[in-house]
Parts: sequence; structure tokens; C-alpha cells
Amino acid sequence: MKLRYSPTSPYVRKVLVLAIETGLDERIERVLTNPWADDAALANDNPLGKVPTLVTDDGMVLYDSPVICEYLDSLHHGTRVFPIAGKARWMALRQQALGDGILDAAVLRRLEGQRPAAQRSDSWETMQRETVQRGLDALEREAASWDGRLQIGQIAAACALGYLDFRFPQESWRTGRSALAVWFERFAARASMTTTLPTGQ
Repeated sequence: MKLRYSPTSPYVRKVLVLAIETGLDERIERVLTNPWADDAALANDNPLGKVPTLVTDDGMVLYDSPVICEYLDSLHHGTRVFPIAGKARWMALRQQALGDGILDAAVLRRLEGQRPAAQRSDSWETMQRETVQRGLDALEREAASWDGRLQIGQIAAACALGYLDFRFPQESWRTGRSALAVWFERFAARASMTTTLPTGQ
């Protein structure tokens, strides 16, 4: 399999964390890709021009990270990261959506901050910042109940928190969220997280 990736993408990190945790990492060839460049090869694989994009062994192309993660989870014989059915599945999918939603807002906020000052919208930036804060508060309420079983929602949450540390280190998301901070400190020590730390700009 081939994975188009960027070393700073938190969505790519989510895929790689799952691949490492499920023992699939060695089956994946990483293809360094700049989604901001005029990359015809990326556009050919993914008309959205985004990473991660996965090309499977039989030539099927998959995007984006929730789809790729669930596909990879179907390939191994260990405990599934996506619960198969019932309430546990819906809760895990909801937690993944929460983690991804925090990421979406944080990425949009960072992009807004890179625009020329005269073109920036303070109200837009505030809306994204408040979305992140509400999402973090929701994670704080749930973190204390997370047991040791690895699920996709926890991977998504961890990658979102890691992205906030990477892109907004001056803002302490841990303040007032002790349960989430304790959980993340433990989760961030996993080999899948330490070997996928973002690099570059």
C-alpha cells in the first residue's frame, strides 16, 4: 500500500498511529506529498488534493482519514480499533468526529492566522477558537471514563491534542482539564505517538 502523507498533518498522524498500533505500518510505503503544491499525481489520486490518501494493494484509492483508518482496521487480526457494532461503535465514531472536529477548527484557525493581516477575520478566528474550547471541554468530561482499550476516538483525540501542542504551544489547553491532561500524558508516551511526532513547519 502507498500512503500520500505530509509530516505535519495531524490527519496523517492519526492514520499512522493506527497503522503502528495494529502492526500494519511495515506494509505501508510512505510517499511524501505537499498538498499545497500543484501536484498532478496527488490530484489524480484524490480530486480533493488532500493528504492522507491511501492507494491499496489492489489499486483502490481511499480518502480521508476516517475511511483510511477503518479500512486499515479491517486488515489485521487483532482487537479492532473500531468496535464492530452496538453502542460502543457509535460512541467511538462520535469520539472520532469530536477529535476530528477539534482538528478542523484548529487547522482553520491556523490558516486564518497565515493570511495577510488586512484580510483576516477576527470573528472567524474567535469562532474557531471557541469551537476548539468546547470540544476540549467535552473530551475532559469523557477522558476520566476511558479504560485501557484502544479505540479510534482516543487516537483522534490524541492527535488533536498533539496538534494543539505543535501549532499553539503558547495556549495551555490543559488548564482546567486535569483528567484530559493526565490521560494525554500517558497516551502520548506510546511508541505510536512518539514515532509520529510532527516535524517541519
